[in-house]
Amino acid sequence: MLTFIIHRTLLALLTIWALSVISFVVIQLPPGDFVDTYILDLVQGGAEGAETTPAMLELAAGLRAQFGLEKPIYVQYAKWVWRVVRGDLGQSLVFHQSVAEIITERLLMTIILAGTTAMFAWGLSIPIGIYSAVRQHSIEDYTFTFLGFMGLAVPDFLLALWLLWVSFTYFPDHEIGGLFSREYIDASWSWGRVKDLISHLWIAALVVGTAGTAALIRVMRANLLDELHKPYVVTARAKGLPEWKLILKYPVRLALNPLVSTLGYLLPVLMSGSVIVSVVLSLPTEGPLLLKALLAEDLFVSGAIVLLLGTLTVVGTLLSDILLGILDPRIRMS
Repeated sequence: MLTFIIHRTLLALLTIWALSVISFVVIQLPPGDFVDTYILDLVQGGAEGAETTPAMLELAAGLRAQFGLEKPIYVQYAKWVWRVVRGDLGQSLVFHQSVAEIITERLLMTIILAGTTAMFAWGLSIPIGIYSAVRQHSIEDYTFTFLGFMGLAVPDFLLALWLLWVSFTYFPDHEIGGLFSREYIDASWSWGRVKDLISHLWIAALVVGTAGTAALIRVMRANLLDELHKPYVVTARAKGLPEWKLILKYPVRLALNPLVSTLGYLLPVLMSGSVIVSVVLSLPTEGPLLLKALLAEDLFVSGAIVLLLGTLTVVGTLLSDILLGILDPRIRMS
């Protein structure tokens, strides 16, 4: 098992390095850079001297020299990676603030939302999937199947818009957007702020986790149905093993394999909080920050977030590999 974990960890580190290269190159692909966007904003805003071409060119050259944007892409990448290795994510070109500070501001809320959504998705999908498989073709099975297809068919952002409409129409005194009421947005942490967060958190978790929960229910049901008809289940039942013990100890354990393997993409999706949903509900997660940084071509912020999400994908995959190796010895033996 130790050899299995070491091998997977080394592969994960190699993949993270490849991700850093790919994320940096992809961010550089759009034409222009932050300076071009900044100069365009000055011109459109009618800033004094914005029409003077030589002055604007001089300003652009000075900004590129200040941020090192005039150097070749491989030099920019080498400097960026060296700073990242030392824990310095650089300085934001748009927010004029440390990238680490900007990301950290939203990281706590992102982790809380991601953890709540994960508990909501897994806490509902596993028992419902088991019950639906055991009671196949029953009214309950058809009901859960219908709800699952509805959850998969309705886009998250559309559900968010519908909840906003319901809130504004029927509950005008209750703010459904964001994670805090107005009086608690910038307040220090207290029991009142925690209760206010909990009162808003379930709505965001419901919207972000609906599609994932519906998909996990279908996966759990399908895999458990496949296991329930295998010879070892029939043999164990024939020997008189109690039904609940038979189902939970053997088929459920093997049916969990596909769900565990979804950790690879579940972590980054939850951490980003579904960008469109976060914008609609005004959630203070990393998703809207990434969108704003990409639109402004803020290299350091967007690069750091893309690298963070990619690293979370690798970490999630590594965790799923280890958990799969524990659940099913056949995987690590292969």
